[in-house]
Amino acid sequence: MTTARQDTAALRALRALEDGRSSVRLRAALAIGSAPDPIFVAPLVERCAIEPEFFVRDMLTWALTRHPVDLTFPGLLAELRSAGAQARSQALHSLSKIGDPRAWPAITRALLTDADDDVARSAWRAAVVLVPEDEGPGLAAVLATQLGRGTRETQLSLSQALVALGEVIEPLLRDAAGAEDPDVRAHALATRQLLRDPDAGFESAIQEARRIVALAGAPGTDNGACADR
Repeated sequence: MTTARQDTAALRALRALEDGRSSVRLRAALAIGSAPDPIFVAPLVERCAIEPEFFVRDMLTWALTRHPVDLTFPGLLAELRSAGAQARSQALHSLSKIGDPRAWPAITRALLTDADDDVARSAWRAAVVLVPEDEGPGLAAVLATQLGRGTRETQLSLSQALVALGEVIEPLLRDAAGAEDPDVRAHALATRQLLRDPDAGFESAIQEARRIVALAGAPGTDNGACADR
């Protein structure tokens, strides 16, 4: 049974989540996570969808992980269908941190190929945490369709997710290394390098891969064999 003092503290923390100062919102999320209560779950999920500061969002996620999974799941799963990209991305991030395998069916192909890079990256990270072992090959096949996509940051995230799946990705990368799109070929080659040498830096791997692709020319030319180096 909660006391009037506890109710007052809870209401104060909830109001602080909406404060204009990020430092106040951060302290509120920390306080909520330190004293979890079912009353906080829905406001935490809602705040994740609109919170502009990364470090505050991270604390909000931590606060959610401090609550029972059965309380946080319904709201987070509902956010995956939100029209807001940040809502989808943060829900995926929170689910990956919670790590409950029951969330796996909600990591759909639509999320894994979401047009928003932040959502897709969050989906990739969540997927490799939650995927059952026997569904790893299917996940790898979907992730391989995203090779060559986006900025260096996005490509690094995809490479890390693919490498986390292990040797099952090797034939997919070999096929992608022969793709017509030079960005796909280079990304596949760089990811193969990271698979073979996890300590290799992505930046050097992608630069070397682009050099190889440039020297090899288009697939099917006399120099095409260079793409399988």
